[in-house]
Amino acid sequence: MRGLARLRRVTSMTINLHSFEAGHGEPLLLLHGGLMSGDPVWAGHPASYLTYLDDLAARFRVIAVDTRGTGKSPNPSGKAPTYVELADDVIAFIAERGLDRPRICGFSDGGMIATLVALRAPSSVRALVNDAGMDLIDPESPNYAMARQVFGGSPDATKGSPDAVASGMMAKEPFGFVRRLQADHAGAGGWRTAVETFFPRTTKHVGISFADLRGITAPALMLAGDRDFLVPVEVATACYRALPKGELAIIPARDHALSKAGIAATIDFLQRH
Repeated sequence: MRGLARLRRVTSMTINLHSFEAGHGEPLLLLHGGLMSGDPVWAGHPASYLTYLDDLAARFRVIAVDTRGTGKSPNPSGKAPTYVELADDVIAFIAERGLDRPRICGFSDGGMIATLVALRAPSSVRALVNDAGMDLIDPESPNYAMARQVFGGSPDATKGSPDAVASGMMAKEPFGFVRRLQADHAGAGGWRTAVETFFPRTTKHVGISFADLRGITAPALMLAGDRDFLVPVEVATACYRALPKGELAIIPARDHALSKAGIAATIDFLQRH
């Protein structure tokens, strides 16, 4: 797996990831979307698992994790974490909590992290759901320039711009993304730091190829909406075709958000595995 040869495993035992639990049964790790968290401020937002928590917690012991530097999880170094570092944080979290091969599910940014967890520590994951988080595997994705525009203010931006986020597309998002972001990161460092440290990883290729996904041995569901402006159906399909135990679900009339139909497909897959 040539892509993985370039990736360095990071020991993350000193990262104190915040999490909360709901429900009973076998463990299900939930990884939130970019710049979001498990804070209640995100409840009701269509891109937040909190909006669908009751459905998931009725069937699993849900463990929702705030990734490094988001929500209540610290970022001790202050540096922008890579996807590999965030994945290794979750691998360390699984070990520290003594979780026995949990299912792992992530949306968007969290989907990419969850996929790297299943790739870097195959024996630690029972099943994987990547919901709309596979766009950066495509080296030709237009999303790199889009992310520079949205989070940096220009297609050529080299660093994150909180002011661009506060006045640009995300500020016009009808579900109050910026307002929730600011409320979520009201403490030390604040939402501006969250934007600045998020920018580097979401504006460049993640470092693995579609072919590298062959290293994921757990059953894996690639899930996307047919109207998702970030994850084309073709990209989700390419990921699915590379997986040894892959499944594909395309949700009709869904853009870059979670949905009742997507959560139902997720639950069905996880219960079968």
